[in-house]
Order: sequence, then C-alpha cells, then structure tokens
Amino acid sequence: MNELPKAFFKQISECEFEPTVATQGPWSPNFQHGGPPSSLLTHVLRTQPSTGNFRIIRVTIEILSPVPVLPCEIKTVVVRGGKRIELLRGEYVSEGKTYLIAHAWRINSEVGATNMIPDSYQIPSLPEAQTLDLFSVFGKFPYIEAMEWRFAKGGFDTLGPATVWTRPRIPLIENHEIDGLEALVLMIDSANGISAELDFPKWTYVPVDLTLGIYRQPEGPWIGMDARTVIGNDGNGQTTAVAFDSKGTVGRSLHTLFIRPR
Repeated sequence: MNELPKAFFKQISECEFEPTVATQGPWSPNFQHGGPPSSLLTHVLRTQPSTGNFRIIRVTIEILSPVPVLPCEIKTVVVRGGKRIELLRGEYVSEGKTYLIAHAWRINSEVGATNMIPDSYQIPSLPEAQTLDLFSVFGKFPYIEAMEWRFAKGGFDTLGPATVWTRPRIPLIENHEIDGLEALVLMIDSANGISAELDFPKWTYVPVDLTLGIYRQPEGPWIGMDARTVIGNDGNGQTTAVAFDSKGTVGRSLHTLFIRPR
C-alpha cells in the first residue's frame, strides 16, 4: 500500500478545503470518488451553529457532475429555520461551479422524548482482517486504499448483494477527528459499487444522488452496510443499503443509478 496522506481534505479557511490524493476515485486521477466530497458537505452542515442540540436525521446529496480534485468552498444557507426542526442547504463549489447540492433535515434532539422500537435486522459479526483483491475489477485508486474493508458477504470481485464493515484509515479533515455520520457517508456512497449487478469494464452505473436517513447517531470506528442493487429496463436502477454500527442498525440509504453500456 502506498503511503496515505494525513486526511482526505486540508482545511484552508472556515469554508474552504483542499482535497488530497486520497479522494481520487476509479475513473480518473482528476476526479474524486463521491464519498469524500459528500462526507465533507455533511460535516459542514452537521457543524452549522444552532441554539439547540440539533442533529441530522436525513441528508440528500444531488451529484451534478464529477467532482474535481481541486480546492473547494462549501456554501450553506438555512432554508427553513425553527426551534425544533430545520432544513439546511449546502453547495460544493470549485472554481465557480457547483458540483454537489445537499439538503439536510436537523432536529433538536431530546433523548427520552420517544420510546425506541428496534430494527429486526441482525447485524453481521465483524470479520477478521482480510486480504482483498481491491484492484482487479475497478483498478487501483487511492480512495479504496484509504478505507479498510471487511466483507461479511460478497466482495469487490463478486456481482450481487454485499455486506461490508469499513473504517477510515485517515481522518476526513486534517487535525479533526471524524464523526460517525461523516464516516457513514464516506462509506455508503460505495453501496452501488459493492453490490454491482453488472461488470464494471462493460457498464457505467453512475449514482446521481444519495439519500441517507438515520434514526440513531452512528458510532465508530467500524461502520457497516448491507447493499443491494435492482435495475429497470430503460437504463436506470436503484441501490438500497441498511446502515449499521457495532450496536445495531442506524438507518437506510437510497441511490438512483444512471446505467448505460460503455
């Protein structure tokens, strides 16, 4: 494994960041994997100042075009304010162009306000460390090396549903401890990749969005997902995933796919 940078991003100013080589995805060294910039957007929205104990319960990220490995600015605005619930909007902007748009609902968390009804999904045990063939399908790229992957079912080189535990090897932002939600977003953008139903060299299956709803704050360092993909007959598909940590499930994600032969 090549030496990893200190983080996925360096913080330049309050709202400006510089991606490192660790953000690079499988398509080109000039473009990021979707996980790091989506996680960065989530971080900025999560840490927006508030007058209460607000936490994100749903984030949707619209992927407008491939995100370059160039310095960026995160712009935010409160779409709907309130004492108990609010809607935030964020934009990932680089060289004057918007690449990602995010909307996040936050609630003023009141522990004990409701009785918890647990999910019936049974999380898998964390496997022992694995030696994985990370590169035969997608080729070698830094993002995949910057995460540790342990599959309970399926794998990068196997088509169909897959279940995997992951943890980041480096922080999202240099000199900042990664939050559980940010670690989850960093990983779950890969749901369509681990659960692919079509050969990567022959097909393009690009997610155009990511919606993640959580009813419990994820706790690291290990975060997992159980992902599966279904495909329609007119060039579209959907990937869904159950998200979990060592204590149980935390929520679900939905990814809309654009699919065409290469």
